[in-house]
Amino acid sequence: MKMMKGVLFALTPVTIYALYSYRWSALILIVSSILAAVLAEAVYQKIAGQNIQVKNLSVVVTGLLFSFTLSPSTPVYAAAISVAFGVVVGKQLFGGFGQNLFNPALLGRLFLIFAFPNALSPWQTRVDMVSTATPLTNFWETGETIALGDAFLGLLPGSMGELSALLILLGGIYIIYKKYARWRIPVSILITVTVFALLMGHNPLFHMFTGSIMIGAFFYATDPMTSPRFPRAQIVFGIGVGLIVMIMRFWGWLAAGMAFGILIMNIFVPLLDDKLKAG
Repeated sequence: MKMMKGVLFALTPVTIYALYSYRWSALILIVSSILAAVLAEAVYQKIAGQNIQVKNLSVVVTGLLFSFTLSPSTPVYAAAISVAFGVVVGKQLFGGFGQNLFNPALLGRLFLIFAFPNALSPWQTRVDMVSTATPLTNFWETGETIALGDAFLGLLPGSMGELSALLILLGGIYIIYKKYARWRIPVSILITVTVFALLMGHNPLFHMFTGSIMIGAFFYATDPMTSPRFPRAQIVFGIGVGLIVMIMRFWGWLAAGMAFGILIMNIFVPLLDDKLKAG
């Protein structure tokens, strides 16, 4: 529970900035995502005859992180159904807390993409909430890049939790300092993104500061229940995530590939831990 409180504390600036940027839309989606996640877990545990474990706060973290993947225009019903799917199918059916193979927040995001393909559209500008395209979507469709300072500070549109690379970085440094996250995973992801971008002739900072690479590297990929325990396995895991994300950015069918990268590498975590225990 201490770790979950620490993660929630680290995400507080990101949450506040999402509320400032997207106002009531952000508040409604964040609250409804958390409530749907908590309710889904409690109902499953009640039906299964298990003790309700909301006090450990893991499902609250899941609901909050899931809400961060959303556009402010996402319908509440789509968000609630999707996060409930992620919690039940991605966590409870595997045995609950500490036994799940997949990150439940990202599994909910994947379900949302397939079950409600238009739920993330339209994207909206910050504060005035006018329909627009995100910088990553523009890059994916036209190759256009943007001012890196604006992306770093969070002055451009995007998913609710990916706006400010600065605030994400500060939170990420905090959870690494407190040892709530394994530093090798985000470092190996960011190094892989950097090398890949340079090989493609791109500025790596554009790719780090747009889309979900920063928050994915620090807060999704480092989920202790679904990431490797051993150092070498963590490095390979991070490299795999970084490669999948960048391949999808340049040649995939979706501009944002972080959810796919992490979920695909989640599958290999038991194998990586088994084969790369040393070191």
